[in-house]
Amino acid sequence: MLRTRTWIRRLAPLALPALWGGVAILWKLTCPIAQQEGTATRIATSAVFFTVGTGLVLGVHRGLTKELAQVRAVAEAAQQVLLRPPPPGLDGLSLAAAQLSAARGAAVGGDLYEAVATPHGVRIVIGDVRGHGLPALGAVAAVLGSFREAAHDEPELTGVLRRLERALGRHQRDRARQEHPASGGWDPDSPSAEEFVTVLLLEIRRDGAVLALNCGHPWPYRLGRAGAEPVAAGDPLPPLGTFPLPDELTVHRCVTLPPGEALFLHTDGAEDARDASGRFFRLREVLDQAVRGAPVPPAALIHRVHAALLRHTGGRLTDDVALMVVRNDRCRVPAQSADPGPCRTRPAPSPR
Repeated sequence: MLRTRTWIRRLAPLALPALWGGVAILWKLTCPIAQQEGTATRIATSAVFFTVGTGLVLGVHRGLTKELAQVRAVAEAAQQVLLRPPPPGLDGLSLAAAQLSAARGAAVGGDLYEAVATPHGVRIVIGDVRGHGLPALGAVAAVLGSFREAAHDEPELTGVLRRLERALGRHQRDRARQEHPASGGWDPDSPSAEEFVTVLLLEIRRDGAVLALNCGHPWPYRLGRAGAEPVAAGDPLPPLGTFPLPDELTVHRCVTLPPGEALFLHTDGAEDARDASGRFFRLREVLDQAVRGAPVPPAALIHRVHAALLRHTGGRLTDDVALMVVRNDRCRVPAQSADPGPCRTRPAPSPR
């Protein structure tokens, strides 16, 4: 019944042109005037059938355009649920994020990010699924869904990472069974067997301490008055899905983020982007130029890097790119400018 109604809605725009065409054919076959020879008659007949054909084409085009608009609206809603934008403020932190998909017409691809406030601190994940575009969405959904639950449930960051590993493993097994049901789901040459995810997990505590677990992902940049400085805290683990996590996981305390400073997180699609001459995008230089002098709000910084990246590549990305800025706005002064500046303390009152 539902399929019948769908077909009726699709064919409805063609009803009037089809009726008009039937009348034209009936007129041609039965009307004595239409059967006469002559230039005027031929012109009239051609005009009638041309009008009918034009009506049919316009009816089909109108129906397809309406259906395409509905499909796009559903896709955009689904993409917003999967990779929802972070809130502008979260437990005293200012956030902004953006994602560029290498797949034409897609708003999300193989990159992922999320930030949530928990009793353990603000926890953030950013990751990159091997490959790009729509085929990577299954792994993105598995990792993000697991993180949104585990970030609240697990008291330690190591527990969050192990939950992500298990969720990705279930996704890989389910995908393998769908691709190769006859072989029980295991095929070393299948796409799911080669699927892995780089992940950076951060936990920002109330005192500004930033704890990190890194599985093959680029380290962030620290943004302060001196410019952009790369953050590194030990050797990263292998990406999830390549090898099992070791029994012992070490959480790194990478930096302490004072009020007014920020972290710039990104996927490798940003620094690996090339222009027509093959030159890599100089992300650090762009960040330096953006933050030197007057401080830049997170959303404005994302916009600047986004625009510079598109200029560098000519709008032709070969990999997905995700960007996120997290700025510590805790203990801020009453706002008189766009930047809160560092936390200031009041001088002690003089004795009377």
